[in-house]
Amino acid sequence: MTPLNLLLMLLLFVTAAVFAMFGQGGGAVYTPLQVLFGVPFHTAAATSLFLIMTGALASLPVYHRARLIDWQLALILETAAMGGSFGGGLVSERFSPQSLTLTFAVLIAIAGVVTLADIRLETCARLPSFATRYCWQRRHGDSHYRVNLLLGLPLAGLAGFASGLLGIGGGLFLVPLMVLVLNVPIEIAIGSSALMVGLTAAAGFSGHTLTGHWDWRASLLFAGAAFLGARLGAHLTTRIDKHRIQPLFGAFLLGLAGLMLLRIALT
Repeated sequence: MTPLNLLLMLLLFVTAAVFAMFGQGGGAVYTPLQVLFGVPFHTAAATSLFLIMTGALASLPVYHRARLIDWQLALILETAAMGGSFGGGLVSERFSPQSLTLTFAVLIAIAGVVTLADIRLETCARLPSFATRYCWQRRHGDSHYRVNLLLGLPLAGLAGFASGLLGIGGGLFLVPLMVLVLNVPIEIAIGSSALMVGLTAAAGFSGHTLTGHWDWRASLLFAGAAFLGARLGAHLTTRIDKHRIQPLFGAFLLGLAGLMLLRIALT
């Protein structure tokens, strides 16, 4: 194993740990990291999706044991998100990579600011009486919350569309959606997002495999780093005071937006 491969594995480990702490896949960093180390773009994208799946497999048992995954809610929202992601992928070639990256950075920055400000919408409280049937009463562990499916499903579809259009993990939009619009506790939103990004990555990975983009040797070489990093990140989240998680997630989003803007400036 070359020193460059060892360095890349270390960087992938750190990326997996940081992103898994917030229920994210890490594709926004996995792909450019590999390209920087000389991996062809399409091969890097396929490997990135494989690493996201690996990270999800590592983090899900941790979040499940901590009762931080609302399985029913995650699967329902993911259905809408995957449909939107497919549509976003279909039209993505109509936009330049630079404009997509700028759009991504702006949207993530807005999500970060709103997350830090903790601006929540009590959408169920504002529904007319005939629409209250769409407010789903959820009881998960010690948490009780009401999810407005009338608003949540189309917004999950839009979040998926944005992720497909921009080629990133939908969790970056879905976690703020669940917390700020659907009133899901931040720790449950993160655990549920880990499941959702794994499913989305599996769908994208199957497409790359059929087109012959997957380099299984590289994927297996880097999978161990992603697995260990994601497991560490999930454990860290279960040990952080839940009142500190949301500010940390907001700062994470702003940092990621800044990284994307830096990439634009350097190209």
